[in-house]
Amino acid sequence: MSKRLNIHSVPALVGIVGPIVVAVGDLAASSSVPGYSLVRDSVSSLALTSIGWLQSICFLAMGLLLVIFVAGLFFNIRRARVFHAGIVLLALCGFVLMLIATFHMDHPGAPPIDGTIHTIASYGLGLLFPIAILSLTPSLKNTPNWKNIFIYTLIAGVLALALISGALLAEQRGWFGLYERIIILNALVWVEVVAIHFLRLLLRQEPKPQS
Repeated sequence: MSKRLNIHSVPALVGIVGPIVVAVGDLAASSSVPGYSLVRDSVSSLALTSIGWLQSICFLAMGLLLVIFVAGLFFNIRRARVFHAGIVLLALCGFVLMLIATFHMDHPGAPPIDGTIHTIASYGLGLLFPIAILSLTPSLKNTPNWKNIFIYTLIAGVLALALISGALLAEQRGWFGLYERIIILNALVWVEVVAIHFLRLLLRQEPKPQS
């Protein structure tokens, strides 16, 4: 298998690595802060702790890796209606992740604009992701090698839309951290599943004959 990995496999590989980096980083950072609760406390509040740099690095890495991953999807999925909109929005999710990592939530001593940008970017990402992957579903359905993740993508997109609507319309008192992590986990699992599928397709491709 390793002999068949090449430069074309990079987008799939970074798509596999990115979600793992975020999940491990969140668990490592949260377990290092005394009194921090994965259920009660928001993901963003970790950035304000002594280990916050770790979370920021993980989010920056995920944003960059997501953009590379999306570039790979662009060249490997058959175009259908709203395909380009889905690709652009999914790539934009990567850039918004980097914004979230750079501008932290409101805290004493920080410029007010930081918290405003962070809040807008966080909820914006929650809306961008489901719209992006739902926009890709017609293309997945029409691409033979990608049809088997069409239903899963549809479910993940609808679930993401329902979850962010719940975050906007209802208060998750006492368990906001858990709710936020469910939103994030749904997105990370989608990227992981699609990246693994992408890599399997690349590894199944017959090598081109040497001239």
